[in-house]
Amino acid sequence: MPSNIVVLGAGVSGLTTALLLARDQGHNVTIIAKHMPGDYDIEYASPWAGANSLPVGKPNSKQQTYETVTWRELERLARDVPESGIHFQNNYIYRRTKDASSPVGDWFRELVREDAWFKDVLPDFRVLPKSELPPGMDGGTAFTSVCINTALYLPWLASQCLKHGATIRRGVVAHVADAAALHASGARADAVVNATGLSSLTLGGVEDKSMYPARGQITIVRNDPGLMASTSGTDDGGDEACYIMHRAAGGGTVLGGCLQVGNWESQVDPSLAVRIMKRAVELCPALVPEGKGIEALDVVRHGVGLRPMRKEGIRVEREVVRRVQVVHNYGHAGYGYQTAFGCSEEVVRLVGEAVGVKARL
Repeated sequence: MPSNIVVLGAGVSGLTTALLLARDQGHNVTIIAKHMPGDYDIEYASPWAGANSLPVGKPNSKQQTYETVTWRELERLARDVPESGIHFQNNYIYRRTKDASSPVGDWFRELVREDAWFKDVLPDFRVLPKSELPPGMDGGTAFTSVCINTALYLPWLASQCLKHGATIRRGVVAHVADAAALHASGARADAVVNATGLSSLTLGGVEDKSMYPARGQITIVRNDPGLMASTSGTDDGGDEACYIMHRAAGGGTVLGGCLQVGNWESQVDPSLAVRIMKRAVELCPALVPEGKGIEALDVVRHGVGLRPMRKEGIRVEREVVRRVQVVHNYGHAGYGYQTAFGCSEEVVRLVGEAVGVKARL
């Protein structure tokens, strides 16, 4: 029997969860969020993401399951649903042995393995011969992945929610239990899904002190390298990274980046922007005409986002807060897009348990 559900948050996790609840379960879903697709705000991480699917979960972990489930749906969307703004990309991952103990090297630990668990999940996986490695790289792999135009994909998710009967409203709540009174029907919600990302640090009834930001900075350019590429680290600092990804449908090419733990700064660092562009051109000279440097990059904009990190990893869990059934879905760090469908399927199951409990009370 359909239930009244409120989803807090309209990032990729909240919208994906709302879609599965409305489309696949027929629940009456109301999405409440401070920020919506089309907004660009430091509190709203999803628009700033690259975004792609580069599995980093440990073997036999929940995250591995989330990434595997999500890949299957992203692959389907890239193949069959062009209006979602997702396309396939040839992807190259380069490894330097000296990066192993750096923050970025730790972040990429599973991704750079030549025997990575996802070699049988993502298509065309192969180990790169030395002849295909850029200077200074000790190893690498290649496989097919996807790149997502977030400016198209987030509105597409929202429109799919609307298509399946969900209501979307702006709003701010001080306490997670307060959301139960905000269902569009006027009735009290049977369950609340908390998909507030980094705001779960301060949201009343949650206040998860294991949440923290990891600042990322990107540069978006019009130049098209025709591929995605990432390295395990840089010589500019252990928390600086080099990655290149070309978004679908005119979304430009994203150059990054960094993983600055605990840094809340919302403004662009011009010096870092220059380093990001120089590293990208060095890794992929095809970004610019032969013999040219960063002066040949056609910049759309620079941006900053805060990854919603959590010390214990992703939290998908049910609890009762002030007699309200709450299902949490947050702490996705930099993996929100590549875990969204897997996490949301788990949320759907937990919501089913929650409303079943309520029905028996």
